[in-house]
Amino acid sequence: MPTPRSQIIHLLEQGVIPTDKTDAALVVAGITPDAKAWKTFIDHLLLWLGGLALAFAAVFFIAFNWSEIGRMGKFGLVEGLIILAVMTYWKRGGQAVAGKVALLVATIFLGVLLALFGQTYQTGADPWQLFFTWALLMLPWAIVGRFPAMWVVWIVLINLAIVLYYQVFRGVFGLMLGTEDSMLWLTFAFNTLALTAWEMLSKPWPWLAERWAVRLLAVGSGVPLTWLLFYGIVDQEKGLALAGTAWAVWMAVMYIVYRRKRPDLFMLAGCCLSGIVVVVIFLGRHLLEFGEAGGFLLLALVIIGLGAGAAVWLRNVHREWQS
Repeated sequence: MPTPRSQIIHLLEQGVIPTDKTDAALVVAGITPDAKAWKTFIDHLLLWLGGLALAFAAVFFIAFNWSEIGRMGKFGLVEGLIILAVMTYWKRGGQAVAGKVALLVATIFLGVLLALFGQTYQTGADPWQLFFTWALLMLPWAIVGRFPAMWVVWIVLINLAIVLYYQVFRGVFGLMLGTEDSMLWLTFAFNTLALTAWEMLSKPWPWLAERWAVRLLAVGSGVPLTWLLFYGIVDQEKGLALAGTAWAVWMAVMYIVYRRKRPDLFMLAGCCLSGIVVVVIFLGRHLLEFGEAGGFLLLALVIIGLGAGAAVWLRNVHREWQS
């Protein structure tokens, strides 16, 4: 369906809307925010920034006054802030912005409490256990809160736990060998699964229909896979066939879904970037063996050409969607 922006452009081209009435038409169509929309945006922005500033201020206050504050004082301060944030969420409600901010701040304070416990009692736990426990304990809040920022935080914590677990054990429960790229395969699999589940659940649960979160998950899925293919191209013995096959399938699925099913220009742009990176790495792997000067010049020309081609293609796709 044509967007309001494309409709306004069409009416301007047809002369239906006078040129001097363009600003008014944009305001009426909701393309340009009015004073009320700007006020709401600034109010929400300051509320989010204020909540995050309060959370990090508490962290820095405890860290700076570590020797001056006693053990019970530290735990009492953090636990009191958690209770205060949860009570604010309960009073404001889950649909209000203030309630969402309070729940996110409570989640941050929960991580501070776990870090404080580990630092105070020196439990000997590995760092990955902190983030995994943090994600496990905040899961009920994410389910109750039902807003994307909480689930993004949960996914980020799981990713950190995976990375830190790999650094300690170099494998996953004996199922994966201690290779250098096993961590990338695991993060790619988890983020791809999260992206698929998010897209499937966004229709029955409209509160998940936040495109910034979906795009962030797509980045978390595409970056490790592109890096895996980079390893495979540079070192032919490190699973080039497997990485290349997985990358080709991922690119095809992304194209079909976000070109036909759920049009999203950001996703297609990310696929173009991944393709350019892979092509440049492949050419660099073979061209630089015959001379650096000419090879770098050719790579520069290839990058310019591929970038320009991708930009033209994306612009044509965008115009097709707008028509």
